[in-house]
Amino acid sequence: MAESPVLFLLDKLTSLLQEEVQLLKGVRTDVQFIKDELERLKAILRMADALEDKDPELKVWVKQVRDVAHDMEDAIDEFTIRLVDHRGQHGHNNNFALGRFVSAIKALRARHRIALDIQEIKGRVEHISKDGRTITEIGSSSNQNYTSRIDSQQDALLLEEADLVGIEKPKKQLIDLLYQDEKGKVVIPIYGMGGLGKTTVAKQVYDDPKVKKRFKMHAWVTVSQSFNIKELLRDLVQQLFQVIGKPAPAKIGTMTVDNLKEVVKIRLQQSRYLIVLDDIWRVNSWDSIKLALPNNNYGSRIMVTTRNKDVALSCCTELQGKIYNLEFLPQNEAWSLFCKKTFRGNSCPSHLEEPCKSILKRCGGLPLAIVAISGALATKDRTNIEEWSVVSKSFASEIESNDKMEDMIKVLSLSFNDLPYYLKSCLLYLIIFPEFYATQHMRLIRLWIAEGFVNGEEGRTPEEVAEGYLKELLNRSLIQVVEKRSDGRMKTCRVHDFLRDIINLKSKDQNFATIARDQDIIWPERVRRLSVINSLQNIQQHRTSFQLRSLLMFSLADSHDHISISALFPHGCRLLRVLDLQDAPLESFPTEIVNLYHLKYLSLKNTKVKTIPGSITNLQNLETLDLKHSLVTELPVEILELHRLRHLLVYYYEIESYAHFHSRHGFKLRGPIGCMQSLQKLCFIEASQDLMVELGKLTQLRRLGIRKLKKEHGAALCSSIQKMTNLRSLSITAIEEDEIIDIQNITKPPPYLRQLYFCGRLEKLPEWIPSLKNLVRVYLKWSRLEEDPLGYLQDLPNLIHLEFLQVYVGETLHFNAGKFPSLKLLGLDDLGGLKSIIVEEASMPNLKRLIIQRCGSLKQVPFGIEYLRKLKTIDFFDMPDELIDALSPNEGEDHWRVEHVPTVYSIYRKSSTWDVYSLDTFEERDNSSSSNNVATKSHEIRPMWKV
Repeated sequence: MAESPVLFLLDKLTSLLQEEVQLLKGVRTDVQFIKDELERLKAILRMADALEDKDPELKVWVKQVRDVAHDMEDAIDEFTIRLVDHRGQHGHNNNFALGRFVSAIKALRARHRIALDIQEIKGRVEHISKDGRTITEIGSSSNQNYTSRIDSQQDALLLEEADLVGIEKPKKQLIDLLYQDEKGKVVIPIYGMGGLGKTTVAKQVYDDPKVKKRFKMHAWVTVSQSFNIKELLRDLVQQLFQVIGKPAPAKIGTMTVDNLKEVVKIRLQQSRYLIVLDDIWRVNSWDSIKLALPNNNYGSRIMVTTRNKDVALSCCTELQGKIYNLEFLPQNEAWSLFCKKTFRGNSCPSHLEEPCKSILKRCGGLPLAIVAISGALATKDRTNIEEWSVVSKSFASEIESNDKMEDMIKVLSLSFNDLPYYLKSCLLYLIIFPEFYATQHMRLIRLWIAEGFVNGEEGRTPEEVAEGYLKELLNRSLIQVVEKRSDGRMKTCRVHDFLRDIINLKSKDQNFATIARDQDIIWPERVRRLSVINSLQNIQQHRTSFQLRSLLMFSLADSHDHISISALFPHGCRLLRVLDLQDAPLESFPTEIVNLYHLKYLSLKNTKVKTIPGSITNLQNLETLDLKHSLVTELPVEILELHRLRHLLVYYYEIESYAHFHSRHGFKLRGPIGCMQSLQKLCFIEASQDLMVELGKLTQLRRLGIRKLKKEHGAALCSSIQKMTNLRSLSITAIEEDEIIDIQNITKPPPYLRQLYFCGRLEKLPEWIPSLKNLVRVYLKWSRLEEDPLGYLQDLPNLIHLEFLQVYVGETLHFNAGKFPSLKLLGLDDLGGLKSIIVEEASMPNLKRLIIQRCGSLKQVPFGIEYLRKLKTIDFFDMPDELIDALSPNEGEDHWRVEHVPTVYSIYRKSSTWDVYSLDTFEERDNSSSSNNVATKSHEIRPMWKV
């Protein structure tokens, strides 16, 4: 963890030395010395990062490195601010000569100040470097202890002792996979986060008498993080000889790795075998083992347990196999396990149910967490309700202080300690968000970049690198997807609650971030990242030294029309890089923000801010300006001077209905926007002729949203879009429903375009659309096409999500055989003339959800709907009574009669009250085109579909 601030500082030192900044004599030499010493210490830090928890002396040394890196960074940034302030004062002084003299004096003072700071820091670096020469020896001895502790860690034993609940279902499913009629070698990876019970389930399967009978040759090998391939193969050879009742060859102790692999191959070649490789952490570990396991066409099986999805995928790439995702325990089974462990098989006393269920919620269905906390609770006084309530309210403290939780902490800490240095800060950052908070994945990526966590990689943008970080954390089972987009991409994510408590302890230990909730907290000596949750009240009641780099506020209950950052932190906010005031009760722009020269990320999303001052031009380092769902409708022309701005997001919805043409509002901006060449996201900007021309200069754009487009803007817009070779998402809305969007004349459309939104009249669909092989989502609204649009879209190989609203005036939509190969969601809304939908066999083979609403002329179920074998949900909303009645219960019957519908459906009947009817999944029946099932009814209405 100390390596991250050091690497960030090294970049700053490099810039300071390269820029033509006047420094006092000797200071540049001192800066170079500090840079060289920190470069030398990087290798030691990388090792110490994984070992500091195991060695107190090493931990102190790492803290010293972290502190000196922070102090040096502060000194450089303070120096930069002083220089900027002096240049600004000089530029506004009426007496030019006097202004130059005053500016020179103040600049000299700034150079004296940084000279003193750097001299003091140089001495500290020399001391740290001297200790660093001996610290490697400490790390080496610590590493031996650390390795042995990892190798001896057996989370499966903890779970077996617990007499687990809910193991029968995964055990049966895995045994079925072992027994599948497949003669070739098959790998079955069992994948999931630490503590789910992967090893336990695999062990139950492995020890089953029927499995042992089927696989005469079998062996169980624990791989772990730091395995030795030679020792692993020796263990495997000994087990295989033991199974047949013969002693292993005496010379295996001196065999090479290749010789050992050959012995294993010979032993397994003539038998059906089962090998379990438990706890594989890396793909190269699998690669080093797999060649020793022959494909003998006897139906042999290999089971692999892993926390890393890349390992699971790699296992299945070359061999037939399917990943088995081990799921969290459902609520009833989690409660059963909790009571069995906590109350020794008895039911939970009624007076303890509330705190117990609160505690169980924090475990999130993770078996090992349930077992661990239950073991700690089993010793508590059952008559003292207050004691149990305290545990539920201060869960993290219970984990830290209870010896019975030590094994749990070890298991989950393994995953954190195994992370490369650049991912540790990214994971720790998730504790800044409130508990149970679903974080928007793009918000998280932008914050990581602003914090300096994302390393530069040639040929990739920081956003693409950060996207890779997020995927790696997901594949390592360290974060969970909360919500996905229709194309399968992550929309929101969070960290598992129990893992959150573990990394929160690490954050406190390393003073990574401070979380200020409404209750009292113990403030650290210094605060660099601060997350304020619920209230601002307790911030002013302590004397902590603030050197704030990040300030985020969540769910503020205080009623503030204006939040004064400088009043809250009078001397500690000048160096802010991140200021996230999303959802804050703000009605005006906090004026002191414009003095935060180093600010990279500013969010006023979901506030009532209406205007942005021209002085925002002071924020020359700003990369993200998020004003989504604020009341800002126009930006000052001065914003064009922010040449580092990458994400400019300004829009809001005025009404709830997404089916209303004027529901979304963008912003006006006058001036030559082409100078903002770092922009990657620009939405939603109101169109003008000059703007359409200027857009062609923004070649780095990934997402572009345009509002109020006129027909005469079309030619200039087409010319500009052709230059946007990096564009991934394009959204265009006309100025009125009847205004034609003239977007035909594009000869070379952006090759990587994934999302397309057209809202307004189209004379016909652009002929360049069929060439967009990467297109995933298409939204067409108010197009009013006379020509069937399906012909332009049906051959797109990756189209997953398609929505029409007032798109087509014809009577029939015909889905041809073999077309729309990847489509999963189809939404049809307000197609007033539509009378029939025809689906040919093999059309839309992957469709999972069909939504039809407000199609007044459609009085029958789509013909051929029975061919949609993967369809899971059909939604009808505000449809003709004839169609509804055809699906409704017959008089006197309590079941539904549905023809040609092989799946679940819902009917939304519009009457004096809203009723929702849902059907359970239909049973498949041979030679039958209808099925009956009992319906359930509720009164909950949710939006059907929206952009």
